[in-house]
Amino acid sequence: MGKIPKKFKEKIACDEFYEKCAIRQFGGCQGRITIDHSLIFGGRQIEAMWNYVPLCAKHHGVDQFSGGKVEKEKSHWIALNRATDEELKAKSKAVNYIHERNRLNKIYGTPNF
Repeated sequence: MGKIPKKFKEKIACDEFYEKCAIRQFGGCQGRITIDHSLIFGGRQIEAMWNYVPLCAKHHGVDQFSGGKVEKEKSHWIALNRATDEELKAKSKAVNYIHERNRLNKIYGTPNF
């Protein structure tokens, strides 16, 4: 995956949200905190703060956990809940991200961050 642009890296470095795994409530966190470019549209990573999700190495499936279970659906759940309806509508007319957020909220509940 591509690198996070400098303007977003600077914001991430100053935001406490990015200090812990976003899906820690499910347990099993291990390793360093990494940043997941959660959603991809049209073959490209969506470059928006709401789409950057902090995951521990285990939940991201990196470092010593490479080849393990990647919690991608939960990462999508976090990202979609961080975005406004307007931001989601602006990203795609083909994919109904609001519907997907509602579907994931029925499975996982509403995240509290």
